[in-house]
Amino acid sequence: MLSMSLGDTARLGPLEVWQAEEFAGHLDRAREHIRPWVGPAFVTDGTTGARATLERYAARQAGDGARLYGIWHEEVLVGGVMFTDFDAAFGTCEIGCWLEPSAEGHGLITRACDLLLDWAFRTRGLHRAEWHCRADNDRSAAVAERLGMTLEGVRREAWPYEGVRYDKQVWAVLAPDWRPYSSRQAGAGRTA
Repeated sequence: MLSMSLGDTARLGPLEVWQAEEFAGHLDRAREHIRPWVGPAFVTDGTTGARATLERYAARQAGDGARLYGIWHEEVLVGGVMFTDFDAAFGTCEIGCWLEPSAEGHGLITRACDLLLDWAFRTRGLHRAEWHCRADNDRSAAVAERLGMTLEGVRREAWPYEGVRYDKQVWAVLAPDWRPYSSRQAGAGRTA
């Protein structure tokens, strides 16, 4: 299957049903770290739960909907990015991400999301991409900002987690405003 380099020893590639055991092992390492920030249906237990999540995304992708991609660093699955929503007819999508603690701070999520957005806008012709995160998730908001997204608003108490309701930020970028992160960094005299 195809994969794309994220630099050094990291790559982005499809996360598919046949990788359920590997995905389950990754979730064992990441579960408690990502649980507050992702939907409860995503954070499953065991290979059976991992397979169910991968099957759900595979079915949605087969209908030209949501898609799921893994991030491997030194050939170990350490996180991923996804289109949690993908609607070509309306020209919109929502992207999301997750990462285990050992892989944080290397720019993997920014580079991976940059590739997804570029594909959505340039290849698929979408018009709008959104990013939703809990308002207290500073790392997630920082990625949205690096991707050139604009904070459009806050949905008050829209994110329930363990009996508490948190505010949710909604970020977005439109196709006419899209410039890949890598090209913006090159224009600033820095490399990605």
